[in-house]
Amino acid sequence: MDPLEIMLNLDRVVPHYKPVISADNQMVVGYEVIAFFQEEDGSMERMDWFFDDSTIPDEFRLEVNNYIHQQAIDRLMNEEQPIHLTIYYDADLLIKDNGESLLSILHSNGEKGLDLHQIVIEIKDTYLIEQLDTLRNLIKYMKTLGIRISLHMEQPNGSLDKLAIIQPNIVKVDAGFLKDDLLPHLYRDVHQSLSMLSRKIGAALLFKGISSYNQFNYAWRSGGQYYQGRYLKEPQAAFIEADCCQQLIRTNFHQFVSFERRKVKAQLKLMEQLNQKFKTTLMAINPDNAYDDTILSVGSACNELAFRVYICNEEGIQLSSNAEKNIDGEWELLQEGRNKNWSWRPYFFENIMRMNVEKRGLLSDLYTDIEKDELIRTYSYPITDELYVFLDVPYAYLYDQEGLL
Repeated sequence: MDPLEIMLNLDRVVPHYKPVISADNQMVVGYEVIAFFQEEDGSMERMDWFFDDSTIPDEFRLEVNNYIHQQAIDRLMNEEQPIHLTIYYDADLLIKDNGESLLSILHSNGEKGLDLHQIVIEIKDTYLIEQLDTLRNLIKYMKTLGIRISLHMEQPNGSLDKLAIIQPNIVKVDAGFLKDDLLPHLYRDVHQSLSMLSRKIGAALLFKGISSYNQFNYAWRSGGQYYQGRYLKEPQAAFIEADCCQQLIRTNFHQFVSFERRKVKAQLKLMEQLNQKFKTTLMAINPDNAYDDTILSVGSACNELAFRVYICNEEGIQLSSNAEKNIDGEWELLQEGRNKNWSWRPYFFENIMRMNVEKRGLLSDLYTDIEKDELIRTYSYPITDELYVFLDVPYAYLYDQEGLL
């Protein structure tokens, strides 16, 4: 489409509203404004490309920005609903005029009664390459006016520095990459880390692109507070009933919680099974035995549950070899594990302290074993206050047990 055609037919540029739904009350709490161009045959074309194309003159994009935003603000003020309105702005365009065009339209509407606390400005992380300090100062000023900032993380694995610098109120990520037959544990770890960082800076996590039950479940499990996508509601030409998705979401949440409860019960059952087995096994082992003899005994006793066993001290130094089950199902000692330091592992010292206090073993979350390149869990158990045995549970066993993956 020719940008000039758009400029000559601004009356055919119309806003649609993509609902933003909160996990807290399962209600529509706001809308993202999306610009469409109405063709002569009545069909509608999204205009995202127009606002992101830097070859289009700045004054063209500013004029269309102001036009579409004013329409959306007019609707917001006429509806008199306690919702927020998210409007997208190219970060470079925002910097070029120091936000004057945007602030002018917001100030003029503020004088007419617009509450600036209802406005969210969205920018994309991919455009935050230069002039970060200028943008940060502009954002700080807008925040003092009550305006909130949403940062769309198109590259969540490489933009955490920008997140820390901008410190937005909302962090937006895409759940659209997740296919129904895919379980992306690596991505889940990235988004859970993003969720933790967002909480530390006081930002809420919003997942867009939710088009299926699995994607919705992924967003929920990854700490999403707000949701968008056609699984819940497509963009609309007008505001909709706030509770339009409430029943669907409540039903899904009930299923999510039920499934997580089953998983927790399965993990607790495995921990209890291992705790009992370890108590019995260690009682039968002479405490004066060499560490390698001890891990071979533990491996044999837990043969169906483990593929690797080793012993570390409270500082994370591995004192034993690795006892590993070979392809013939027999346990053998591999010396290269001895004297390795595992204290760098996340939660190592926290788990050591928990085992000392609780006097029982702990089961790790899922992670990918580097050597086997498969998902596993590690069970750790305190032999003494200074010695701990670690047992790696293979994917094959976890797969066969409901709730362990």
